[in-house]
Amino acid sequence: MAVLLWGGCAVPAGPSSTQVPSQETSEAAPAPAASAHTGQAESSPSAPGPADAPDAPEATASAAGAPAGHIVFVCQVFRDALTNQICIFNADGTGFRRLTGNDQADHFYPSLGPDGQSVLYSSNESGEYAVYEMDLSSGTSRRLTDLGDDYAPAMSPDGRQVVLVHNDGQRQTLWVVDRVGGTPRRLAAASAGDGWDPVWSPDGDRILFASSRAGGVQLFVADAVGSSVRQLTDVEGLRGRSDWSPDGAFLATYAGAAWHREIILLDLEGSILAQPTQGGNNLAPSISPDGEWIAFTSYRDHYGDDHGCEVYIMRKDGSDIRRLTNNDYCDWQPRWGR
Repeated sequence: MAVLLWGGCAVPAGPSSTQVPSQETSEAAPAPAASAHTGQAESSPSAPGPADAPDAPEATASAAGAPAGHIVFVCQVFRDALTNQICIFNADGTGFRRLTGNDQADHFYPSLGPDGQSVLYSSNESGEYAVYEMDLSSGTSRRLTDLGDDYAPAMSPDGRQVVLVHNDGQRQTLWVVDRVGGTPRRLAAASAGDGWDPVWSPDGDRILFASSRAGGVQLFVADAVGSSVRQLTDVEGLRGRSDWSPDGAFLATYAGAAWHREIILLDLEGSILAQPTQGGNNLAPSISPDGEWIAFTSYRDHYGDDHGCEVYIMRKDGSDIRRLTNNDYCDWQPRWGR
């Protein structure tokens, strides 16, 4: 029997080749190109934010166990007027810089390579969504895929392969391509149904992803060659955009009804270990390289505002919440790396 958390699951939505995903919906499955997608944020709730949503202090590094590494994220610097871009800063919020420079193209789903020297992302700068890799030292990018409508890339721990989602207009499926180039290959068993938001296990042997193949959205695990797949969770209200802890001991994801989503931690059998957030609408967790912190998107300081999503970090037990962005536009889809 499914674990009831916060009500039913809304239909997931996300980028198509022509339309911009909303902040509230795009942390979940991209809708197939054949499906209608308005590109609008979910209707804002009329009630104010939850009274128990904690205030977030300014981001300051602590003397012990300070957050380290970098966080890459989508920065909606043009608000609704133009396009989404990719930005990066240090894990304490310092050193902000915008990475993508094409104002006419949309950019989504950033993730850092395992060595922290490059960023993967999806962009429609060529007219259709494709996966790109940017070298952070030079700022140059190269295109990795040409399947058409490709997104949500993640690099394998050894840096040799990239798993991604391809939308063929009917459904989204998981594919893997060699980082140095070559022909992308579909993960056979995993692609027996739909799949989105893939992430590698720390040892590179498995891929965690979301799918609706069993009815409602759940998390599944496939072996890296795609020969087998199993359902991991039975939790109501799951969405996608999950992460795997660096030591392989636990998973982070989010679930709940629109505007009432919470971060949850799971064991490797899919059971809920903890819910570190309490109110404020929290999405898209990403675990720090040391496994002690979680970056996430939240509306807690602008609850009900479609443009109110910011990037936060917290310790994995939900303490020491720190707000890293403070803009009049959305910052979202954070991914933590070295």
